[in-house]
Amino acid sequence: QVQLVESGGGLVQAGDSLRLSCAASGRTFSSYTMGWFRQAPGKEREFVAAITASSWKGISTSYEDSVKGRVTIPRDNAKNTVYLQMNSLKPEDTAVYYCAASRVYLPHEYEYWGQGTQVTVSS
Repeated sequence: QVQLVESGGGLVQAGDSLRLSCAASGRTFSSYTMGWFRQAPGKEREFVAAITASSWKGISTSYEDSVKGRVTIPRDNAKNTVYLQMNSLKPEDTAVYYCAASRVYLPHEYEYWGQGTQVTVSS
């Protein structure tokens, strides 16, 4: 069982940067692939970014097309934390951001979810 707690959301202006954090419980954090998702009002939840667990295949990251070049997803296994660094924020980035974890290296679904943190970008 993994518990995830997001933090770092808030109200920012367009063009600002923001770093979200997701702290995970447990001693096997490094073995989980971690993802960030978001859900804007009236829209379905969508994928933002993911970073795989460490393995013989290495570590890989993936990003949704609209955030490529503006977002990175570093992880710190010593701190059981994954981050979402967002730069050049746009009003359309406004959403509740969720952290998720999976034991599967390249998951289609994630088993564990956080409660979410609100990000609001004003124009």
